[in-house]
Amino acid sequence: MVEYQRDKFVISTDSARLHLEAIYAFLSGSYWADKRPKEVVARSLQHSLCFGMYDGERQIGLARVISDYATYAYLCDVYVLEPYQGQGLGKWLMSVILARPDLETVWRWCLITRDAHGLYRQFGFSELQSPDCHMEYKPRYRPEIPGGEA
Repeated sequence: MVEYQRDKFVISTDSARLHLEAIYAFLSGSYWADKRPKEVVARSLQHSLCFGMYDGERQIGLARVISDYATYAYLCDVYVLEPYQGQGLGKWLMSVILARPDLETVWRWCLITRDAHGLYRQFGFSELQSPDCHMEYKPRYRPEIPGGEA
């Protein structure tokens, strides 16, 4: 567990600090996870390196990293609540994540976004260089989940 402080804000990797209800409330209103059941959200948090962002005890943001801690990392569920946007907190969150010593050997980072390309480009993310080399596997038809169609 590691904590980072900036003014009154804290980013923590302490999973005990995560507020499932707050995270679920945000994600259920997002375009990418609005159909994700709460038990799936809970399980995803348990099996990820989570960076919770806090104003005091209030959770105001999150990012999850799914990784082997050696070569690959997938960044997902990144958000900062709207009242806190425009203060550089998203940039700070990305800086903290990408500077983690236990992720320093990761050479391939991936993420999916519909509307935050500008933020991620500032940290070196770009469109796929070889999209013809990337594949996805969708073994189960899940029309209730965005992108879950076969």
